[in-house]
Amino acid sequence: MAHGAPCRLDESDDSSVLHLAGEWSMAHLAALDGALAALPRPRGTPKLDGTALAELDTAAALLLSLRLRDAGLDPASVALQGFSASHARVLDLVRGRLDELGAAPPSRHEGFLEHIGRVAAGIGALLAGHVAFLGRAAVALGAVVLRPATLRLKELTVQLEAVCLNAIPVVMLVTALIGVVFAYLLGMQASQYGANIFVVDGVAIGMTRELAPMLVAVIMAGRSGASFTAQLGTMKLTEETDAIRTLGLSPMAVLVVPRLLALMIAMPLLTFLAFVAAIGGAMLVADPMLDISPQTFLDRMRTALALRHPVIGLIKAPVFAVFIAVIGCRMGMEVSRDTRAIGQSTTSTVVQSIVAVILVNALFAVALQELGL
Repeated sequence: MAHGAPCRLDESDDSSVLHLAGEWSMAHLAALDGALAALPRPRGTPKLDGTALAELDTAAALLLSLRLRDAGLDPASVALQGFSASHARVLDLVRGRLDELGAAPPSRHEGFLEHIGRVAAGIGALLAGHVAFLGRAAVALGAVVLRPATLRLKELTVQLEAVCLNAIPVVMLVTALIGVVFAYLLGMQASQYGANIFVVDGVAIGMTRELAPMLVAVIMAGRSGASFTAQLGTMKLTEETDAIRTLGLSPMAVLVVPRLLALMIAMPLLTFLAFVAAIGGAMLVADPMLDISPQTFLDRMRTALALRHPVIGLIKAPVFAVFIAVIGCRMGMEVSRDTRAIGQSTTSTVVQSIVAVILVNALFAVALQELGL
């Protein structure tokens, strides 16, 4: 073959022959494709000559067949000459399976409105799935209420330790620091008008009614919600949930209900500790910065803080817990069977839980405003 070219087209008045030479393999596909594209279009159906062919694999045979088809020829009708038996078998195998190749779908750019619609449909399906999972969890929880002996106390105790006792240090540390910062920022403004004492009102009402429940919910979303998803996703990946079903047990009763109950019990307790930590942090900074002694701080708080404010905060806590637990457990129970999906679902759980907590808190604010609370 002249100049080491892998192919050459010889045409005469009555016939044309496509000569193949050298190594036709996957390693040389780019060069082979360029050489075939440079050939002139044959006037008729050429013969394939493989006398000088040293190697032929299925990738190169597929490339050759596709190029012949693009030229308007039927690869199966092209006659072969000079091919070794092994090369002829490879080429016949590829030509025989060529019809099974589906046409590549045309690429198209997704429009803005189409993208918005697709995202909205995905969000709708996600919300519908969460509502359905919440319904199944409520049914399982109702069965436990009707038959308390079916509650798995050991699993509930383990989950309480994980979501409540082990979370106390981080919850108290974060809320105490937020209390310090909140009192410091309020004090900077109030001191300009000689209204230092009203810092106690802002800290007490703001932390007990809004900030402490929200902070605890966000911490638990990143800590317990993500943990639920990772645990249940790993159990599904290792087929432990399938084994539970094989034993005739309900994964909802065995895995979801203990986690849901544990978080609903833990959240009000952690929220109360957050009240104490936040107010304690505010007291620490109020004495040296605002000249408000701890006794004065407590006396003013008893006057300014109505009972309804901490009660509202404590009522919010189990509601937040339901959303966090349902989202975390559902994302774990329905994770696809690969390790990458576990990480994606865990991240999605944290984001969804935080967004859900913020939306629910906004609904609480609107409803309580309408009720005059």
